[in-house]
Amino acid sequence: MNSLDWAVLIGYFGVMVVIGVWSHKRVDNVSDFFTAGGKMPWWLSGISHHMSGYSAVMFTGYAGIAYTYGVTSFVTWSFPIALGIAIGSKLFAPRINRLRSRLHVASPLEYLKNRYNLPTQQALAWSGMLLKIVDVGAKWAAIATLLSVFTGLSLNQGILITGAITAVYCTIGGLWADALTELGQFVIQLLAGVAMFVAVVAKLNDKGLGIVSAWDEPALHGHEKPLVGNYGTVFLLAFLFIKLFEYNGGMLNQAQRYMATGSAREAERSARLSAVLWLVWPLVLFFPMWMSPLLVTSQKPDGSDSYALMTEQLLPHGLLGLVIVGFFSHTMAMCSSDANAIAAVFTRDCAPVVWRRARAWNERSGLIAARVTTVVFLGLSMAAATQVNSPAFKDIITVVIKWVAGLMGPMAIPMMLGLLRPFRRSGPTAALVSWSMGLLAFWLVNYPISWQIDGGVPLQYQVSVPLAVSLVLYILIGYLKPEDTPERIALIERINGGGDDATAAAIPAPAGAVEDTVPAPAKD
Repeated sequence: MNSLDWAVLIGYFGVMVVIGVWSHKRVDNVSDFFTAGGKMPWWLSGISHHMSGYSAVMFTGYAGIAYTYGVTSFVTWSFPIALGIAIGSKLFAPRINRLRSRLHVASPLEYLKNRYNLPTQQALAWSGMLLKIVDVGAKWAAIATLLSVFTGLSLNQGILITGAITAVYCTIGGLWADALTELGQFVIQLLAGVAMFVAVVAKLNDKGLGIVSAWDEPALHGHEKPLVGNYGTVFLLAFLFIKLFEYNGGMLNQAQRYMATGSAREAERSARLSAVLWLVWPLVLFFPMWMSPLLVTSQKPDGSDSYALMTEQLLPHGLLGLVIVGFFSHTMAMCSSDANAIAAVFTRDCAPVVWRRARAWNERSGLIAARVTTVVFLGLSMAAATQVNSPAFKDIITVVIKWVAGLMGPMAIPMMLGLLRPFRRSGPTAALVSWSMGLLAFWLVNYPISWQIDGGVPLQYQVSVPLAVSLVLYILIGYLKPEDTPERIALIERINGGGDDATAAAIPAPAGAVEDTVPAPAKD
């Protein structure tokens, strides 16, 4: 990097902070901070949903998969995400929007207290927050890894810089700041991605290769196969189910994008836009990664530095800075949205249970608590980032695929399936048993059982078994021990009822408080 690249990078950070300051004026209460007051346009929500779904891990971990295996990086990652969101646009997006418009909640997990009970809500909330700390930690480590390639900064220095900048704009501006910065980040990503695509095509032409003929080169032998190695059919099907839950709200930050739109119909349109972007845009981003074995030699066994090396060699200064900004935009988009989601869960669902004074917070106190929680979460995730590549977590892609994908299912199934009428018989017993047994299955498959198998349990079973155990138990216990009380059925009907004319709903009391609900004005 030279002074021009640094100018682009510093300018980008400055714009992010300015957007945060401007968004601060639009945040008057907790609802504005966490759900944009339900006033976000569907197209902005859709772009925000898309941008908050991936980070610099794509340019490190998945770049390594593309470098090693080829197109399976798309077939087993962004394609199932696109398909999962498309399915969820009908199945989940409208219902999640009604959580805000009809139940007037500010956290995606807030409704679980009435859908199941308080212990179930707390189990899912606390475990979800802990998992998010690890997940976001991997994202900080990914961007710091890229930064070290270009600048020579240490891993910890890179984590501190990106985390501190993100903390400024997402803490003061809330979800509005997240969405608006993600819109700017999308434009930057578009320019950077096209620049890299054109540079790689030009380099291939210099070697006498075309986009099609390049696949015949020995270095890309087998890279055209959609399913290879650990990334086979079982992995693809498991990942589709996992992403169906995760990217439609199971990891909380995407649920907020659905809640932020004005109506259930707009939430559906938002999801469809995100699905289209996931299907089309990653093809542009992945193509240079697929060609990378022809252009660079990775210095790391997993190939995670291949994209950074290629960028450094192919792009002139200025454009190099723009692509580096693109790396940052991915990571900061996801991490800031996660921080906002976790702040919502803690201030609305957890704090009132563990601290009596939190039950009496007014709008100002709640907003201050939300901002403090955002900073604390970012600090904890940055601390977790320093442990990536340690014996406990191993490399970045292991954290993202094994830990996050493997553990997400048991936490998301009670939340997501609890929205749907066919699962109305599944109550707190089904939710807690499926959650706990799914976590136990993850531990057994990844540790005691894996230790007894030569080479360990294959990756596809590491991520699929916990999900399968949770799903089967949730459904089975619901039929063997139905807990569909009239109150729970009424709640489910409010979430599933058609139309966008939200009638007056009771405001659920904060978790842990006495439930003397108060009529609220109708709004959608």
